[in-house]
Amino acid sequence: MAAKKSSTKFVCQNCGTSFAKWSGKCENCGEWNTLIEQVVEDPAEAKSALARGAVSGKKLDVSSISEIAPSDEKARLKTNFKDLDAVLGGGILEGSVSLLAGQPGIGKSTLLMQICATISKSKPVLYISGEESAGQVKLRAKRLGANSDQLFFASSTSGNDIAKTIESGNYSLAIVDSIQTLSLAEISSAPGTVSQVNNCGNLIIRAAKATDTAVVIVGHVTKDGSLAGPKVLEHLVDVVLNFEGDRYGGFKTVRAVKNRFGATSEVAIFEMNDKGLSEVADPSSALLAERQNTDGSIILATLEGTRPILVEIQALVTKSNFGYPKRTASGFDINRLNLLIAVLERRTKLKLDDKDIFINVVGGMRLQDSAADLAVCMAIASAAAGRKLSEDYVVFGEVGLGGEVRSAFRPDQRIAEAKKLGFKHALAPASVKDSFVEPAKDLRTTLIKYVNK
Repeated sequence: MAAKKSSTKFVCQNCGTSFAKWSGKCENCGEWNTLIEQVVEDPAEAKSALARGAVSGKKLDVSSISEIAPSDEKARLKTNFKDLDAVLGGGILEGSVSLLAGQPGIGKSTLLMQICATISKSKPVLYISGEESAGQVKLRAKRLGANSDQLFFASSTSGNDIAKTIESGNYSLAIVDSIQTLSLAEISSAPGTVSQVNNCGNLIIRAAKATDTAVVIVGHVTKDGSLAGPKVLEHLVDVVLNFEGDRYGGFKTVRAVKNRFGATSEVAIFEMNDKGLSEVADPSSALLAERQNTDGSIILATLEGTRPILVEIQALVTKSNFGYPKRTASGFDINRLNLLIAVLERRTKLKLDDKDIFINVVGGMRLQDSAADLAVCMAIASAAAGRKLSEDYVVFGEVGLGGEVRSAFRPDQRIAEAKKLGFKHALAPASVKDSFVEPAKDLRTTLIKYVNK
């Protein structure tokens, strides 16, 4: 009797949609080169497994919700970074599973090794790497001062072996670097595929919960900065941390986009030096230290999480040498920039359709604050008119499509930070009631008064 030929399907690694044949582009999400071949389970075997599962279950042991001990009573592992502990809700909780994602080379392994160096002074810590050899990790550990006898290392890409090691319960913290390199022996697909990431993640999470071992999993990101692999991995873990910033310099930020044990409004700001990553105590002063007050330079009072920061927005407006004007933004959303340029052209007298416009957020910061709109608009108008705003002004406010300046989140904290650094005035939405503030009701009158006069 001839052996049954196994069938295959092609699964998109971005959205999880399956197709009968391979194509260069996923028809569902539009991404290119994301279809990976996977073996299809025999329908007869799947049906029999479903039938067995229907009769093999047992009644669950239930308990009153009042009898259950709350999770916050568990111990937390302190990382020695005050702001990072705040992002995590007070530290790394025992039995929690955290996912840390960031661009290659931004410092994920460096940060985790520094955390291991601190926690291993009092607790046993296991660092598992599927990407580096023991010698490579030893060099980093030596540079960062991680030489504790309670810091252990293993190199493996087997999800089965890693889960079994965590299941031993011998470690308070386990680092898995990274989930995209792991595979299960029972699954035939390659490491990094949807099925491998899903199942390896599930196996590690079960081991962590069973032994109250805190686990930090490193994840890769795509070229647009989003977490690579299936979205279900983010749902499975307790905490999702994004490591953002310029990997070649400038400030780097760690923010929680999901946190079951704390808020998602906190942010930790780091800078890289020869001894690893260090927290930035006063980022506003560092960002403004080399500022030159020229046309196109505006100081924005923004928020990173709940922390107020003053950052310089620079704009350069030049005549376009080609038929299609160029718009470039560093640290600011390019789609938002195009929208603001359209508002400026429609609601003011600025003519920008034949101008190249460049926007830069100094210090490698990446702004997600809608209150940066007014500062970007004023920087463009200042550069286009060749006039500069007085150096004792800070600016913040959201700009609507009608040219109106709308309210900003937590204006009191922004104003307090500006006062602390010696600024005398703030251009802010008219809804802000403070003697320090000069109200900006709409974009047109504000630009006429402060830029085009």
